[in-house]
Amino acid sequence: MAFVFPGQGSQAPGMGKDLAEKFAVARQVFEEADDALGFAISRLCFDGPAEDLQLTENTQPAILTVSVAAFRAMQEAEVEAPAFVAGHSLGEYSALVASGALSLSDAVRTVRARGRYMQEAVPVGTGAMAAAIGGDLEAIERICAEAAGDQVCSIANVNAPNQVVIAGNTEAVDRAVELLSGVARKVVKLKVSAPFHCALMKPAQDKLARDLAELSFNQPAMPVVTNVDARATTAPDELRDALVRQVSAPVRWVESMQLLMSHGVDTFVEVGPGKVLSGLMRQINRDVKMLNVEDAASLQQLSN
Repeated sequence: MAFVFPGQGSQAPGMGKDLAEKFAVARQVFEEADDALGFAISRLCFDGPAEDLQLTENTQPAILTVSVAAFRAMQEAEVEAPAFVAGHSLGEYSALVASGALSLSDAVRTVRARGRYMQEAVPVGTGAMAAAIGGDLEAIERICAEAAGDQVCSIANVNAPNQVVIAGNTEAVDRAVELLSGVARKVVKLKVSAPFHCALMKPAQDKLARDLAELSFNQPAMPVVTNVDARATTAPDELRDALVRQVSAPVRWVESMQLLMSHGVDTFVEVGPGKVLSGLMRQINRDVKMLNVEDAASLQQLSN
């Protein structure tokens, strides 16, 4: 069994509220996050407003906190520990907290700064992202290179065999969107505040590297599959380095999931808000068991 943790885009007001009401351990997670951040991220999770929750520097610690609260509730319910953990982009921090490699308070402060650095790296409007549905990965890579010119346009996420996200300068992404119309079944510009996981994020990466250098990383209780290498590791320095490189490198989600399946994983549990990763897994491999835990009802279902 592997636990997988969602990234940005899974947030919604009300998330985590049921967990906090029904599990003391989950409530403690929200209290710890509130203390670490110096403001009530719990209130933002439970009550919104949605527009404040959408701000990257709020979204990232909010999703992390809800995911860890769900994980702690699972531990209390004596759900079997996973053989591996992994997380999509931001979700890798949740995976590291679950594995014991990072403390919750360090992680929650770091991802708030990460969100701010990513937002500041590129002035609003100058960067963009688009999702290509259908289409061959190599063809999409070629088109990105062609569209880039002297700007940035590259693959940001390989989420499923038929879902690839690209990122870069707005003009370059717009050129790619036009070129992709002949290759992909559908191309959708994404409503995002910054072009994540591309070279334009290098200023954010440099700042985050300094923050991560000061944190202590522990030996995780189980291997963590990193986005950037699609490789399982338990080496604290490798985990730290992967978080640094992850900021401007693509999320290799399909390869990460295939790696887990090659290690015999046949049950995946999405831990945290929403079912985005469950939806991606249906496109990657319908034969594995995919469950999720985001509230008391879904945890009850898992425990049965």
